[in-house]
Amino acid sequence: MAGHRIFTTSFASVYPLYVAKAERKGHTKDEVDQVITWLTGYDDAAIERVLADGTDFETFFAEAPAMHPNASLITGLICGIRVEEIEDPLMQRIRQLDKLVDEVAKGKKMTSILRTSA
Repeated sequence: MAGHRIFTTSFASVYPLYVAKAERKGHTKDEVDQVITWLTGYDDAAIERVLADGTDFETFFAEAPAMHPNASLITGLICGIRVEEIEDPLMQRIRQLDKLVDEVAKGKKMTSILRTSA
């Protein structure tokens, strides 16, 4: 999947879609930001900077302060493809984020989404 166009798509162009998906289902931007922070280590200020700078997905993940060690626990289907079976590391990270946003929208408990013990 090298060179997939999502890699060069700005995170800022997709972020509002993540938020809109969560809000349509009665959830919040803060919940979306929480899963982004958990996965990547970006804090709220850094997320705002990335959005303002027009950072693409490749750079967004390459410069992530700290990918969560439990990211490998994110499993399931996204667009008919098992997240854990995606071979390209960047595409897998993008799909992991998609999966987390889907789980927020579906109303899963945050402890479950963030792969932590209750």
